[in-house]
Amino acid sequence: MKFIINREDLLAPLQQIVSVIEKRQTMPILSNVLLVVEEDLICLTGTDLEIQIIAKIPTHSATPGAITVPARKFLDICRLLPNGAEIKFELQNDKVKILSNRSRFSLNCLSADNYPEFSETELSHSFFISSSNLKKSLDKTLFCMANQDVRYYLNGLMLNISNNKIKLVASDGHRLSIYEDNLDQDTGYEARIILPRKGAIELNRLLDDPELELQVYFSTNNIRIIINNLIFSAKLVDSKYPDFSKVFKQEFISPIHIQKTALKEALTRVAILSNEKFKGVTLDITNNSLRISTHNPEHDEAEEEIVIDYTGPALSIAFNSQYLLDAVSNLDSEFAVLTIATNGSSCFIDEPDQCTYKFIVMPMKL
Repeated sequence: MKFIINREDLLAPLQQIVSVIEKRQTMPILSNVLLVVEEDLICLTGTDLEIQIIAKIPTHSATPGAITVPARKFLDICRLLPNGAEIKFELQNDKVKILSNRSRFSLNCLSADNYPEFSETELSHSFFISSSNLKKSLDKTLFCMANQDVRYYLNGLMLNISNNKIKLVASDGHRLSIYEDNLDQDTGYEARIILPRKGAIELNRLLDDPELELQVYFSTNNIRIIINNLIFSAKLVDSKYPDFSKVFKQEFISPIHIQKTALKEALTRVAILSNEKFKGVTLDITNNSLRISTHNPEHDEAEEEIVIDYTGPALSIAFNSQYLLDAVSNLDSEFAVLTIATNGSSCFIDEPDQCTYKFIVMPMKL
């Protein structure tokens, strides 16, 4: 088994694959990348058994074969070679020889026969979506996912397809983000799946070409997305996402329109003196005025006032300042619209015109 390849052709796909490989593995072979060489194609595969990425690189005059090599060592060698370097790769007995100009490397390998197979069920559903639309929807929701929550369905992203509509939902139990969009074609089915947290983050990282049209395949257990010469696969979270529709079925005070930049800057300044652990700030809303204040155990205090267009009842409510900042930062319009439930149980943050994106924050008790 041997091949010759340009450094740039190998480096980018190798970097994309190595990111899914965990540094600490129970199976040593999972720290390796699988190389399968055919006469005109090199296939690189990396997996942690929950997520898998396969990269296909065209080549010429290669000698077929298959082997696994230490992923991070192989990546570091390729990364640190000069730009435009030609890499000669050859398998000799149980070692791989990597030659480039005056550089010589020899890596211990493990047999490709022992590389675990990524189990997939038949992928019964599919739909098309542009890379830019999927990237935007992930950007607007990912940061709300829980991390290592005992409610494991929250450690992921819910994706709902309803004929020609797509909805992404993420929540950590304290906040929730919803992004809705239209698909270019009717799918003729309705389905809900939950992408695991790591899979959603890795997928978002791979979507670097906004011009691509993606085809997404999925079943109740797996999802597969073809991105140029990459095949991204992930096992889905086997659970039912909680019903969040009840949060919409309550009474709200009049919407408060606030200039986004003014709100963002005020929150950032006031949050400096908030409790480092809880980051709580209090919003006191009166006629045409929003006062943001905080204090901490060291008895420091901060307060800022913003003029707003509001004529409803006076209200005082506290939130995690970082949650508010995350929501406001992800709005595209010049104004943020805050709509607070009359019982003070939640606050909706969205945009004045389009309703494709909603962010919901639960209050704190200070």
